[in-house]
Amino acid sequence: MNPSVRFDADLIRRYNSAAPRYTSYPTALEFHDGMDAACYEKHIALSNERGGPLSLYFHLPFCDTVCFYCACNKIVTKNRRHAEPYLENLKREVSLQAALFDSNRQVEQLHWGGGTPTFLSHQQMRSLMQHTREHFNLAADDHGEFSIEVDPREASAETVAVLREIGFNRISLGLQDFNPQVQIAVNRIQTEEETFAVLDAARREGFRSVSLDLIYGLPYQTVHSFDATLDKVIAASPDRLSVFNYAHLPERFKVQRQINADTLPSAETKLDILQHTIDKLTEAGYVYIGMDHFAKPDDELAQVQKDKRLYRNFQGYSTHADCDLIGFGITSIGKVGDAYVQNVRSLNDYDTAISTDKLPILHGVELNTDDKLRRDIISRLMCDFSLDIATIEQHYNIDFADYFHAVFPQLEQFARDGLLTYNWDYIEVLPAGRLLIRHICMAFDHYSEQSRERFSKVI
Repeated sequence: MNPSVRFDADLIRRYNSAAPRYTSYPTALEFHDGMDAACYEKHIALSNERGGPLSLYFHLPFCDTVCFYCACNKIVTKNRRHAEPYLENLKREVSLQAALFDSNRQVEQLHWGGGTPTFLSHQQMRSLMQHTREHFNLAADDHGEFSIEVDPREASAETVAVLREIGFNRISLGLQDFNPQVQIAVNRIQTEEETFAVLDAARREGFRSVSLDLIYGLPYQTVHSFDATLDKVIAASPDRLSVFNYAHLPERFKVQRQINADTLPSAETKLDILQHTIDKLTEAGYVYIGMDHFAKPDDELAQVQKDKRLYRNFQGYSTHADCDLIGFGITSIGKVGDAYVQNVRSLNDYDTAISTDKLPILHGVELNTDDKLRRDIISRLMCDFSLDIATIEQHYNIDFADYFHAVFPQLEQFARDGLLTYNWDYIEVLPAGRLLIRHICMAFDHYSEQSRERFSKVI
């Protein structure tokens, strides 16, 4: 059966501390300068020997307006020409990276994120995708999962047609909230008409999946106001929904200082909004996938979770497991074999590296055997809400109870609180524990408590 979720306010209050989102393990906080281009190329060579599919991520950081809640790496400008030198460098990076990978390896996943990818002109988008196809072996439309993040304010029906023409078959639309007061407070004025026009265009053009992104915890939100947005979203019937928790961290993200903290909903109101959202989406037939994500029961995401083939990476939940991920553009993160790498953060540093035909790597980390073991455990818990201990023992040649003896007191506490059940063969996360899966996974996290101070709260 597809996993269900149960909202328990008391448990959430007790366990609602900061925790990683585990799009990787180790997390990016463990990346260091010792992981350089030479080390990365070593892992690419090992990966080529193993073979297997590839996944490509392109970071397109430009936006023409700033949303005050945003914590993404972005460049805000009205001048569209600012994207031109970046795109040329992006193409050169594609060429540099492609030369290192076996050309027979097929790209099963491709994702453009931002920023606002549709900040680019139609011709620029066509050119970037064509260049990518010339250097990588992209899967056919019926097999590949090619997705893009779209701001409906920056896309027309013609834009959607272009995206489908160049190969995208999945689309994610940023919405956040339809309430006018909320939109003004976060500097994102977006009408229902323009949002659903893009959604309808995606359906007409044959996109295989359409997703909408919402955020709860924004200024002036109440259960009643957010319910009105949910009604409109459910009526539109997207294939997938993401309902993210807004983490107000103005000390880390300067743009969030534009938000008046006094207008944010209280912790209790946020919990009420979350509970109402879960109840309403479940009643409407959506399946809770995990970590803020919902999907229709017949959606591929729900199906692969049912079959225990769900995977998690830097773009969230995915249907294609075991792809080596190549990141392009500033701050993008890749995973190749047993290594993670992240590109430089600034346009100047990126330009300096690319102009001298160097990979623009800032830092990364090589995984040791313990890292890989813990990564597998955390990944299965995040994706399946369960763990087959016997399989882990066999694969890593360990005695689980002995290796993780320090974890069992925490598992026992989780069990007493009704978050999970466990024995020497299996761990099963219960419906009340699924909203707190990040906290459960932390029990298997080797790295320091101090680093977690930089993460957002679980809820």
